[in-house]
Formats: sequence, C-alpha cells, structure tokens
Amino acid sequence: MQSGTGSGGAYGAGKASGKRFDPIEFVKKPQVILRSVCWLFALIQFICLAAGGHFVDPDTGERKCVLKNGSGPCGFLIFVGVLAFLDCMVFLAIDAVFDNWSNVKHRKYAVLADLGFSAGWTFFWFLAFCINTAAWRKTDRQLHSGGKIGTAIAFSFFSIFTWGGLAVLAYLRFRQGSETAFAPSFDSPTPQIPPANPYPNDMGSGPVDNYQQPPFSEGGIAEKTAQYQPPTY
Repeated sequence: MQSGTGSGGAYGAGKASGKRFDPIEFVKKPQVILRSVCWLFALIQFICLAAGGHFVDPDTGERKCVLKNGSGPCGFLIFVGVLAFLDCMVFLAIDAVFDNWSNVKHRKYAVLADLGFSAGWTFFWFLAFCINTAAWRKTDRQLHSGGKIGTAIAFSFFSIFTWGGLAVLAYLRFRQGSETAFAPSFDSPTPQIPPANPYPNDMGSGPVDNYQQPPFSEGGIAEKTAQYQPPTY
C-alpha cells in the first residue's frame, strides 16, 4: 500500500468507495458506541456540576465551589468535562466521514490524534477523580447536599475506563494500519511489460533481409564464368 492515496483499506476502514452514509453501520462501530458513552458521561458530569457544584456564600455573596480547597477542584473537573464533550463531537464527525477518506496519511493522522487525545484524557479523568475525591472527603456534607457533586465524581471515575477503551481501540486501529502499510497489495493489477523484440532492427522499421547468396551457388558460378574471357594467342 502506498503512503499517499491508496485504494485498499487501512486503519480500521475499508476502501474509499464514495458510497452514501449509512447510519446503521455507523452506530455499530465499536469506537462510535464507546465515544457516544463518553459524550453522555461528560454531559451528565457537566449538568451535575452546573446544578449542584456551587453555592452562594452568604457572607460575601460570591458563588463558590461546594468542594473543599476553593474553586480549583470544580474548575478542573469542568475543564476536563467540557473539552471531553467537545472532543467527542469532533471525533464522531470524523468517524462519520472516515471511510470516505482515500488518503492514507489523513487516516493515519486522525487515528494518531484520537489515540493521543484519548490517552491524555484518560489520565486527566483519573487526575480529576483523585483531586475531587480528596476534596469531597474534607467537605462538610451537612452544609451542602452531596448528591449531585457525588454523581459528577462518580461519572469522572467511569470516564477513566471509557476513555481508556477509546485509547485501546485507537491503538489497535493504528497498529492495523501500520501492518497494512508493509503488506503486499493485491488490489492493483500487475503492469504489463511489452515483449522484447528478439531480432532488433537497427536500420529502420521495415524488415531487414540479411540473407547473402552462397559463394558457390549455381547462379554465382555462371555469372563468374560469363565474365571470364580466355586469352588469345
């Protein structure tokens, strides 16, 4: 398979046939199913934080995070959740058009971006879960209702595994594409080599008559006899 535009399948997708988008086949893809779950988890986590992650301080009138240690834990969790939500939407759109990409380099870059972002966000979700869990243990739960913030922390824990699954799927697709790149391609026909001329013609396009009359043929002897004149005495 060539590194540029190729006709064969690569990186977890078949040939670029230009066929119409099939929503049934699209939703059956493992990365689409798992990415949709990640999108849903990020949405739930954001809604819980927006609805019950902050309170108004009666002394200052400021809106503060429910968790202990200031607004840092809530802010970090919102940051991770919002970017995860947007990333899922972008890569779902890429998954929808991925099969119609004939350029293998574009497929490779998309899979590498998916792998890098999924692996990075797996770590960020783990970090957000640890930070918010530690802050939640120090929070006075009698003053603040912990239902919604606890749900947000729980879904941040679930997101560690869903995003880790996305990273594994992206790695498998990248590995498949790398192996396909070094495999022989049987899709392209073997070029036909014109047969070589066993008798090259250096004098022109017409046939060359290289036949020479034998020196002792009858015609040659008669011609020489007719030219010979015996001497007169």
